[in-house]
Amino acid sequence: MLTLLSLAKPSYADIRHSITSSVKLQVDAAASAAQRLGSSYSAAGSNITIDADSEGGLGSLTAGDAVGYTPIGENWSIKEAGQAFTFQESFTEGDATPDATSIDETAGTAALTQFGIVTTTGGGIAGDLDGSIDSNHQIDLTAGNAGTSATGQVISEIHVK
Repeated sequence: MLTLLSLAKPSYADIRHSITSSVKLQVDAAASAAQRLGSSYSAAGSNITIDADSEGGLGSLTAGDAVGYTPIGENWSIKEAGQAFTFQESFTEGDATPDATSIDETAGTAALTQFGIVTTTGGGIAGDLDGSIDSNHQIDLTAGNAGTSATGQVISEIHVK
């Protein structure tokens, strides 16, 4: 029997084992986004005449100032008396054009210009946020306050060729 075992060919295998562990702790940052609204003007009508010297319209944009407009107001007349007529004039004043947004580099805050559409989210507060993985691959995560997340993982891989 020993003779038969000595005739057996040896078996070779490449085996690789790795263990990777990680903890990710995240605290959300505060953020604001602002969208500037533009100015708009329109005038429409039927069976009317607008005096050429007093046509309405938008003014010009300049930094730090909103747009003004000149209304047609009462400077129109009916073309054909006794016939139906319509007249409509509308104006939306857009946001002023700011010079610049200032940033306080020490505090990490920005003086946000008040535009027509502003979305602001508060940042997270770490509180007791914590995480660790011990030598036995035991994950220990402690929740933080609002706006935080904790993720722990252990990956064990075995490769056999």
